[in-house]
Amino acid sequence: MLLTGDINLTNVTDPSQPFALVSDALHAQDIVFGNLEGCLSDVIDPYHYMSKAGWRNAGSAGAPALRLGGFDAVGCANNVTFGREAILESLAVLDELGVPHTGAGHDLTSARRPVVLVSGGTRYGFLQYTSVFWPIGHQASDARRGDGSDPLEKQYEAGTGLPDAPLPHEAAVGVATIKAHTAYLPNPRTGEMPGGPATTLTWPDAEYLAAFQEDVSALRERVDVLVTSHHWGISGSDDTQQYQVDIAHSSIDAGADLVMGHGPHVIQPIEVYNGKAVFYSLGNFHFGWEHMGAGWVGLTVQADVRDGEIASVTCAPVSEDDHDKRRSVFRTVDQEREAVDHLARLSERFGTQLIEDGDALRVI
Repeated sequence: MLLTGDINLTNVTDPSQPFALVSDALHAQDIVFGNLEGCLSDVIDPYHYMSKAGWRNAGSAGAPALRLGGFDAVGCANNVTFGREAILESLAVLDELGVPHTGAGHDLTSARRPVVLVSGGTRYGFLQYTSVFWPIGHQASDARRGDGSDPLEKQYEAGTGLPDAPLPHEAAVGVATIKAHTAYLPNPRTGEMPGGPATTLTWPDAEYLAAFQEDVSALRERVDVLVTSHHWGISGSDDTQQYQVDIAHSSIDAGADLVMGHGPHVIQPIEVYNGKAVFYSLGNFHFGWEHMGAGWVGLTVQADVRDGEIASVTCAPVSEDDHDKRRSVFRTVDQEREAVDHLARLSERFGTQLIEDGDALRVI
């Protein structure tokens, strides 16, 4: 099983190109899963641009790249899967291509529905959620009672939602979410040294976290290998927030075999928790957005599955081709020594030792 980070197909005009240099390796895997960041929709949603300046839908032109590249399934719960019509069109494109998906849907029930795939007699299950989202007009919801008890309903009545937010009693197209909270602890030397930096505290919302764990527990009974996928963290930062750690641990406690994170577009630490691997951010796998810049390095995860269980986990660098920046290419540890050494230093926070194993890093 191979796992990848962020995939954005913006500016792809020839779908045979983005994964041309890696497709043979991907097709050789039993299962390939990645985070699809951006709607495969040609719908123009002005509210999306109003709320997140500079972003746009990837469009449908590059969508066949997923099948050509060897992806068996994708996750759609992230901060750029936005807008009712854009989400519905994007999911329809995936369905037409025959690419299963999880993390977005026409209501909360469908957005939380897992992908279950069978290969070689082994059942693989995937769930995806985002903690980076707009509460109104973005997260999926089921039909509500309209009795005033729902926080979303209160926000709607207060006029703080987007103009196309659903009525309180309606189900909402959107993404599966795990909300996180933020607070700031004053610097202990503020009295002595005004303006000292505050400590940022984060934690997952208890209600959202409980619902997530219920999903994991229910899926555990149906599959042999269970992966949860999370869009979280701070864009461009390799600093892992506490809520990410809390969610990851809760996932494994509920029955997940591996946790993969994405969203910051850079690599974050690796942890081994109760014998299970946690990748806090895999960074990019393919990113067609011109403002991302050149020179990024991401990770792919290779899980060796034997007799229905993960026997070992390795990871390896991935980046953009030197000759064509719009093509993903696998790198070796030696080729990306600086990034690998940085990853090792980051992972020391969790007591993780990364062992070089040929062109990859052995985690467990």
